[in-house]
Amino acid sequence: MLDIKWVRENPQQVAEGAAKKNVQVDVDQLLDLDRQRRESITQTEELKKQRNDISQQVGKLLKAGGNADDLKEQVRGISEAISETDARVDSLIAQIDDILLRIPNIPHESVPVGRDDSENRVVRSWGEKPHFDFKPKAHWEIGEALGIIDFAAGAKIAGSGFIVYKGAAARLQRLLIDFMLDMHTTKHGYTEVRPPYLVNRASMTGTGQLPKFEEDAYKIDGEDLFLIPTAEVPVTNLEREDILAGKSLPVKMAAYTPCFRREAGSYGRESRGITRIHQFDKVELVKLVAPETSFQELESLLGEAEAVLQALGLHYRVVEICSGDLGFSNCKQYDLEVWAPGMDMYLEVSSCSNFSDYQARRAGIRFRREEKARPEFVHTLNGSALALPRTLVAILEQLQDANGNVNVPAPLRNILGEKLVAGA
Repeated sequence: MLDIKWVRENPQQVAEGAAKKNVQVDVDQLLDLDRQRRESITQTEELKKQRNDISQQVGKLLKAGGNADDLKEQVRGISEAISETDARVDSLIAQIDDILLRIPNIPHESVPVGRDDSENRVVRSWGEKPHFDFKPKAHWEIGEALGIIDFAAGAKIAGSGFIVYKGAAARLQRLLIDFMLDMHTTKHGYTEVRPPYLVNRASMTGTGQLPKFEEDAYKIDGEDLFLIPTAEVPVTNLEREDILAGKSLPVKMAAYTPCFRREAGSYGRESRGITRIHQFDKVELVKLVAPETSFQELESLLGEAEAVLQALGLHYRVVEICSGDLGFSNCKQYDLEVWAPGMDMYLEVSSCSNFSDYQARRAGIRFRREEKARPEFVHTLNGSALALPRTLVAILEQLQDANGNVNVPAPLRNILGEKLVAGA
């Protein structure tokens, strides 16, 4: 959420920043409501002063033995006017907050301006695209041939967009989760947490999923609870409405959770296989940091996500996201995209984002630089490190051999062996 005072002082920057994200914002309407709110508050304060003055007159008159009925009637009338003005202020605040919740975060000045993902900028790549002396297969062909990914079983027990991992794929998923968590906790200094997979409305609102994206979420009928779309939601909200000690920053938390997303619509080549499914596993990194360090922390977060792909020996590229493709709550974002030779395309496997104070303002996450200092909003960051389905896609497709087997990434060979083979 943007600070209404900042909006008041920078209306053009708000309108232009939202437009860069392809969102139109009626800043004039917002500022008019804000003006009415401030005028109503002033009116309330004036009425309260009048009431106090008259009440003092009533007290003096009664003490002198006089009749104060007319003055008491004035006090009652003023009290009713105060109640009406207070109600108007509450209504205006609700309208203002609703608009603010629907205004996206403003892109940082370093973010390239662009209309959509076609104008994202490739920053760098790591490793070389694998070369094959045979036509590489897509992961769904490999998975079905090896008997480790069952699309039909997922559709039977849950419906389209759900899959079942079996044997080596199930083991590989589990080992990858442990491998990622161990790397981030032992090498990168994160604290592992295991949050609930259901969250309340306040948590979804705090990280920006609501109210804008409510239709994309899985909501529990009869309860104001939602299945989490990402661990970012419960982990960030662990500190909701808290004031942290400045010396505790940065707070770094890592969590594995399943994630649940409707993923409605058609996505072309990505609609087949396991690249867009309704339930998937992910290891998520969340940082709460001092504002002046947040962009430095974003770069280190990106490097920590890259470290996983490098350890697994997977070719990838780093993409800086342009304004038109930038997430709703994000002020700056990098994506890591792995190469999928069987699909002949790059796939996003991680998004690393800086939200500045946007989420913290919505969720009320603050810190004090010193014990009695004025509380300030932290900056929040998060990154996938990594999303499991597309990591698995990259392993199956980049590390396949001519016999239809898959070479196991080096860090996992002591458990899984050298190759994934049929029946393993």
